Amino acid sequence: MMGKAKTLTKNQLFLPFAMMMLVLLINLVKSPDFFAINIQNGVLYGRIIDILNRGSEIAILAVGQTLVVAVSAGTDISVGSVMSLTACGTCMMLAGYGVNSTTTLAVPLAVGILFGLALSMCCGAFNGFLVSKLNIQPMVATLILFTAARAIGLLLCNNQITYIRYEPYKYFGNFIPGCPVPTAIFITVIVVSIVMLFLKKTAMGLYIQSVGINKRAARISGLSSSRICFFCYLICGLCAGIAGIVASSRIYSADSNNIGLNYELDSILAVALGGNSLGGGRFNMAGSIIGAYTIQAITVTLLAMGVSTDQAPVVKAVIVILIVTAQAPAFKAYISERRAKKLVQEKITQNKEAA
Repeated sequence: MMGKAKTLTKNQLFLPFAMMMLVLLINLVKSPDFFAINIQNGVLYGRIIDILNRGSEIAILAVGQTLVVAVSAGTDISVGSVMSLTACGTCMMLAGYGVNSTTTLAVPLAVGILFGLALSMCCGAFNGFLVSKLNIQPMVATLILFTAARAIGLLLCNNQITYIRYEPYKYFGNFIPGCPVPTAIFITVIVVSIVMLFLKKTAMGLYIQSVGINKRAARISGLSSSRICFFCYLICGLCAGIAGIVASSRIYSADSNNIGLNYELDSILAVALGGNSLGGGRFNMAGSIIGAYTIQAITVTLLAMGVSTDQAPVVKAVIVILIVTAQAPAFKAYISERRAKKLVQEKITQNKEAA
């Protein structure tokens, strides 16, 4: 029994999952009906549903961010801005350039969405080219779109917020008629499942880890390090685009200044909270997804406890510091050392008593 418990605690997902459950249990103590799920007007309501729904964008971003961190030992800080650009590009295509609000589409819905996703993939390709071909440090390379993407989106929308009041467009971030589950949850499940199946059923997951651990050794072994790195940034851009469409659909519009704001930080935190090393190499996608929903659970907890939106980031930062510290290798080593010393001391005491 002790052996099984020890094996469980050594699992990489144990601490991320334990931290998320701790946050949820705190909510349960504060509010006994926290896990209650009701159906109102034909759709599911409840704080758990809200966490799964509102955390969808961060979870989708965390998928791409995990691959980028693993392959390049760097972070993509442009994902929030790429979300905004995708939303602006999609809404501009659907409404027509210069149109402030519309109930009819200028182009078919699929065309507008594909245009937005193409924009996001172009952004991912741009970042990938700078990192993989020009060997620019990832944070510096992605800083370009972090700064410029929102401005480009604002230009696409003719310096205004573009409203899409076309009912089917609202489904991506809200509810499909007749379905009680938020559409964003389905989209997240699809994105995560496709990426994880691809990594499991092909050798790409192993290639990404190999390049992240030692790029030069991977290249000598016959792997195209630059292509693999480029591919990861391309996927990261696509994930940001999908998250941008979901976020835009929630508010029926493209708000260049607010969509995806600070989401790049949450996506990086999700990777860290999931127990993944920001130094690249081995990664665990499931851990990042748990980290993403832990962040959203913290946000919901603070709001439920009456913490103001101005004070919430401070409290959230303290909680995140505690969680990250608990998962830090140095802290784990310190705890293990203390346990070992305690066991030695107990044995010495027992030997003295026996003597």
